[in-house]
Amino acid sequence: MNAYFPKRYIIVFLTFICTCVCYIERVGFSIAYTAAADAAGVNQSSKGMILSTFYYGYACSQVPGGWAAQKIGGRRVLLLSFVLWSLTCAFVPLDPNRVSVLVIARLLVGVAQGFIFPSIHTILAQWVPPHERSRSVSLTTSGMYFGAAAGMLVLPSLIKFRDPQFVFVVEAFLGAIWSLLWFKYSNDPPRSDHPKAAAAGFGESYLPTTGNEKAILENRGQSVRTSKIPWKRIMCSLPIWAIVVNNFTFHYALYVLMNWLPTYFELGLQQSLQEMGSSKMMPYLNMFLFLNIGGVIADHLITRKIMSVTRTRKLLNTVGFIVSSFALMALPLFRTADGVVFCSSVALGFLALGRAGFAVNHMDVAPRYAGIVMGISNTAGTLAGIVGVDLTGRLLESAKAARLDLTSPDSWTTVFVIPGSLCIFSALMFLLLSTGERIFD
Repeated sequence: MNAYFPKRYIIVFLTFICTCVCYIERVGFSIAYTAAADAAGVNQSSKGMILSTFYYGYACSQVPGGWAAQKIGGRRVLLLSFVLWSLTCAFVPLDPNRVSVLVIARLLVGVAQGFIFPSIHTILAQWVPPHERSRSVSLTTSGMYFGAAAGMLVLPSLIKFRDPQFVFVVEAFLGAIWSLLWFKYSNDPPRSDHPKAAAAGFGESYLPTTGNEKAILENRGQSVRTSKIPWKRIMCSLPIWAIVVNNFTFHYALYVLMNWLPTYFELGLQQSLQEMGSSKMMPYLNMFLFLNIGGVIADHLITRKIMSVTRTRKLLNTVGFIVSSFALMALPLFRTADGVVFCSSVALGFLALGRAGFAVNHMDVAPRYAGIVMGISNTAGTLAGIVGVDLTGRLLESAKAARLDLTSPDSWTTVFVIPGSLCIFSALMFLLLSTGERIFD
């Protein structure tokens, strides 16, 4: 493969497949568990508890994942995490009545997958030069939504013709295949002559450099292994907090829709997922398209010097989050499956566009500590999953207690107004506090 493609392209493509498989697993569990739980008569609050358990484990391993990737290398940490969650999926029974088994299994999968994105950001900061950064990160992260779209398209049919447990078998198989590909085709980045090399913007060596700039890069690459992580500066940095807040909001909206759209279609609209055909995958396919479009636009604006890095990040983040906020708030007004698919597609598509703002900003402000900053940021995003998914179940149970039918828009209004309001707040935070300049060397 190296004879035809630069090594960094292979790495980026494999990380794209990695995120794709991860989100097939997440969507797959939501679909399979919803089918099994509804058949067993599990209430909405209990469903919310099980669906949110994953995020407790996921939150616990984000910062340790960034630290581990920084110290022993993102490539090794990424492989280990994939093997662990795949084995868990292979051996866990999907029985809604065995609550303790499901809770432990989802915690283990969450912990294992929590190492993935900090490792990926460490790897990309090492491999990808700045002028390719937006589209590379966008392609990698768009795998999440391509995987979610594929899962929404294929997995309901697997459940219909086989059973919910078979979804776990498919997920474990995909995880094993990716692990073998990563083991065979990945390796440490350029000038990483020590297994503990950390993210210091090694990809910048692909750019034309003068003699002085080469010396600077050499010193930076050698000093990173002995430098201490500036935890206090990171935690007190307002631009970092702008990223954290937007990551929280992005994942609040994403996880609520990912985990509760199947319930909204089934109970809110009385529409079976199996009967919806390919339309149910459109929200996630839209995210895949918009995220890559955002990456290309960002790199074009920056490399052609049409806009500064700071203004480019703020523009894409603001447009994405503001449009998404209106679409989220309008979603319960649509009373047909096609209307909900359209509205959720707009909401998730523009949220994905916003990722070309806040998500790439990790490597703008702190390329050396991209895995660490991503771990902190993704911890906030994971907490959003815990809060949002569980809170939605409680809101729906409260609506039922108030004698509101779940087919009524009033039962779902608060569910979607909350993330819509958060989008407006986060967009303002990013406008006021963010920067595209490097603030950690």
